[in-house]
Amino acid sequence: MAARIETMTETNSPAILVENLSKTYGSGSSAVQALKDASMYVQPGEVVGLLGPSGSGKTTLLQCLGAILDPSGGRISLGGDVLFENGWQYSDRRALRRDRIGFIFQRPYLIPFLDATENIAVLPMLQGQSNKQAYQRAAELLETLGISHRAGARIEQLSGGEQQRVAIARALANQPPIILADEPTAPLDSDRAMAVLQLLHEMAAKSSTAIIVVTHDENIIPVFKRLYRLRDGVLHEEKGEGRPFDYLEKQSAAS
Repeated sequence: MAARIETMTETNSPAILVENLSKTYGSGSSAVQALKDASMYVQPGEVVGLLGPSGSGKTTLLQCLGAILDPSGGRISLGGDVLFENGWQYSDRRALRRDRIGFIFQRPYLIPFLDATENIAVLPMLQGQSNKQAYQRAAELLETLGISHRAGARIEQLSGGEQQRVAIARALANQPPIILADEPTAPLDSDRAMAVLQLLHEMAAKSSTAIIVVTHDENIIPVFKRLYRLRDGVLHEEKGEGRPFDYLEKQSAAS
């Protein structure tokens, strides 16, 4: 299919807009509807939580938003560009993921034979930036995330928290307007989990990045101002507490 992007006319389009999205696995009597007319939005600079039990459709939703999985119906728009409606409207989904969507997973999935800087710089290089530009971008991100002193360390030399910060830096390397984080704090203790989530909020505010965070972590849920909860493929919007991080740190210290 030839590349075609339909641009919405609104000047403040959400960074992510999902309308009546559905996904069905299988057919006939064995069909399973993983998503049922799901609708949601995330504004630039906003961090939204996505909650739900295992098997509720969270990963399916994230994979559809990340142009990894084909929805069965509905519409997905990023920044006003219609990317899916009766099929993908973007011919090169690999370029879409590389340039416009950052991914953070439960595990860092870093390249073991590269050091921290190289793991980050590889994405800008694939985008066509020079080695100098890519390494400069990696150095800036390592500095921002507080691990510039580990720039030359191999992956096995990094702690779990340091590896996750490198993974976050990699997700930010091409300055994508969208970040999809699938339980990024799952392997971390409560202090490191809170630090990672605070970094995501800071990055969102600084770069106007829209971030969706899938989580089961009850300790970090109060941070979100808005939440979406998936139950049996149906998406429900909820108002979050929007607690400041210093409040949660005090609560954690007192418990």
